[in-house]
Amino acid sequence: MEPTDRDLMLAVRNGDGEKFGLLFDRYHQSLFSFFYRLSGDAASSEDLVQDVFLRMLKYRRSFRPDSQFRAWMYQIARTARIDRFNKYGAETLQPFDGEAMADPLRAGRPDAHLEATERMALLQKALLKMPEEKRELLVLARFLDMEYGEIAVLLQIEAGAVKVRVHRAMNELRRIVNEMSGKPTPCNVKKPDPKLPTT
Repeated sequence: MEPTDRDLMLAVRNGDGEKFGLLFDRYHQSLFSFFYRLSGDAASSEDLVQDVFLRMLKYRRSFRPDSQFRAWMYQIARTARIDRFNKYGAETLQPFDGEAMADPLRAGRPDAHLEATERMALLQKALLKMPEEKRELLVLARFLDMEYGEIAVLLQIEAGAVKVRVHRAMNELRRIVNEMSGKPTPCNVKKPDPKLPTT
């Protein structure tokens, strides 16, 4: 039976540095995805991933037996990102780089890779049009598959509020994707009847 993230981090906290490598293997790609989905900047995302793991080691004593590992880790990630803003100024949102998020399983299928890259590019562009807090929420809930309870701990709000916010953010993302792809956006407003006068 594989050790849980909590078990590994508690071992690291107690001085077992070898276990930290397992956590790195499990989460470096997820952390990169978190930062990249928020900014589109691959180089900055790589730097932030390294920063987060360094901070996890530095602040390992803050991890308690009752802590939720992913909520704890992403809180460190959010703080690292804010600190980077304060040091270098607000990040510039970058265009999508398909290679940065390439799926190695599609490497042998160029057509599938191209189609997936185009879909990801559209989705990433739509994400970058959203307000920061909604973008972050969707990245956590939909791209990183965090449970509402974990996100609630991270954002210090009720799980029910997370569910409502994710639902609203998803609707907004769909609307933006539809607009960008030229699909009609559902609307409850009736169009005027051309037979009636428009005075």
